Amino acid sequence: MAFTLAPLNFTSSFVCRANLTSSSSSSPSSLAFDAEYIKRAAELADKSAGSTAPHPNFGCVIATTSGSGERVVLGEGYLYAQGTIPAELQAVEAAGERCRGATAYLNMEPNHCLGDQAAVSALVQAGIARVVIGIRHPLQHLRGKAVRAFRGEGMLVDVLGEDLQCKTMEEGLKSCLLVNAPLLYRAACRVPFSVLKYAMTLDGKIAASSGHASWISSKTSRTRVFDFRGRSDAVIVGGNTVRRDNPRLTARNGGGHLPQRIVMSTSLDLPEVANLWDVTEVPTMVATQRGAKRSFQKFLASKGVEVVEFEILNPKVVTEYLYDRGCLSVLWECGGTLAASAISSGVIHKVHAFVAPKIIGGKNAPSPVGELGMVEMSQALELIDVHYEQVGPDMLVSGFLHPVPDLTPVIPSVDETFAIDPNVSPYEASIIFFYKTWDPYGAFSNFSLHPIQMPDENGDCYSWPSVEHYYQAHKFVGLDDPVAKKCLEEIKSAKSPEEAARLGRRTQRQQPDLVRSDWDSVKTDIMYRALKCKFSTYPNLTSMLLSTVGSVLVEASPHDLFWGGGRDGEGLNYLGRLLMQLRSEFLADSASNSDSKTLGQEKNEVQKLP
Repeated sequence: MAFTLAPLNFTSSFVCRANLTSSSSSSPSSLAFDAEYIKRAAELADKSAGSTAPHPNFGCVIATTSGSGERVVLGEGYLYAQGTIPAELQAVEAAGERCRGATAYLNMEPNHCLGDQAAVSALVQAGIARVVIGIRHPLQHLRGKAVRAFRGEGMLVDVLGEDLQCKTMEEGLKSCLLVNAPLLYRAACRVPFSVLKYAMTLDGKIAASSGHASWISSKTSRTRVFDFRGRSDAVIVGGNTVRRDNPRLTARNGGGHLPQRIVMSTSLDLPEVANLWDVTEVPTMVATQRGAKRSFQKFLASKGVEVVEFEILNPKVVTEYLYDRGCLSVLWECGGTLAASAISSGVIHKVHAFVAPKIIGGKNAPSPVGELGMVEMSQALELIDVHYEQVGPDMLVSGFLHPVPDLTPVIPSVDETFAIDPNVSPYEASIIFFYKTWDPYGAFSNFSLHPIQMPDENGDCYSWPSVEHYYQAHKFVGLDDPVAKKCLEEIKSAKSPEEAARLGRRTQRQQPDLVRSDWDSVKTDIMYRALKCKFSTYPNLTSMLLSTVGSVLVEASPHDLFWGGGRDGEGLNYLGRLLMQLRSEFLADSASNSDSKTLGQEKNEVQKLP
């Protein structure tokens, strides 16, 4: 079932309306407070950007009215990363007993599925009376589930744009859409959110006629670019940028998220010496046309650079591929030729243009966007929702080429359709894929928020935040080397599964001698022990796993050829295999228990006979 998309017009006027079941009525002061706290929830949600891989951004504010009639904030929280404590649970813990009868403000409807019910449960158990939600969850398998769960518990629920529609709420709704724009684009358009960034002089040049471009913008502007990179899953450049500028494309954010660097080159006419071929800290992928310079492909592979071939290389196929890899946001820092191709392909959604107070001239000096085939000014592409900001001496102009998708009005969800027609099932395929934690079977991921109790290196029982923490740490268990021990402790205390994975993989890549010598022979057993503990600890996960009986489970990572299925199914899919093995074990235990119960019942019946 596809969503009906209605691009949001931020300048449109709202008709003030309050749902009859809402506790807010239409009081201007109450609506003003609602709008203020929803915006605050969106601000909190934005705090995680740049700290870890882009993911759904959640913020929560719990507030109440004091005896004197003043509104008081009781607790706040935001989701740091996938696999960490939900924003709602953080806010509840901060507010404590004062939650009872209070209102919770959420920028987006929380996840609520068989494998992830912590956010909804936290608010319900805390005694929250009312929930105000900025937008429904954009992903179809989650959309509306939390809203129905709240209302099923007798809680009052107001959703902006549905139950609350008025001018006061316009800015709040806009904030909620912008903070999760990457997820909205992914859900609505099935592509990553793509941002084109460039710096140019006042006369529209990105380099001198000689090609020299260091530096057009100020140091302050370049620092802002590091922030843009930290908010992205990938940074894309073309071959010309590699040849002329030899960039690093790192975020330089003090240990935060490091996006993958991607080079698009049809001919692979690239230098053998380049900063991007150093993958000790940040991975690099080269996208090229099938059959291009096999010898250079082997050279890149020897450097640890991933090479992906396409039948025809263009921005559209690359973004489709990145969508399949789970990317939410992509930053394009390319030259004018590739920028024009990306715009023409319709993959660019937003533009960040730094304009420096400099004039360089030059008839042949390159411009930020190459030929688009337009001959009249009336054909010019116009940015919408334009924002101007002075950054040091430069002016940053930002705007959208395509509006942020607004998934209102609400279309019946898969669950609602299934209730109407039980013959409709969303998961009829014999193969079940899982990868990101927001996927329908995302709880199968090692990055899901399911702590496990397992022994540490000393044999003492230790609470690991995720399976990924446990797995990565065990690369270094039992080693006496102080560097390995330090890495082990850093992994144990990593704030998110992604950070744990980055620490373990980086050390393994940079200093393979620090990894335990038997790692290749024991890693599958270590993973299986962790998975068994996870699925045995949480009954809802056991139920989810058993619900997949008859289906092949495939970890859909297109680049992990050991644990994942690979891009074209060439991967070994050991994670999927272990889960199927565990499923068989659970089924056997269930059958054994059933037989034991039946035997016991028969004995009781025999004893009752005269």
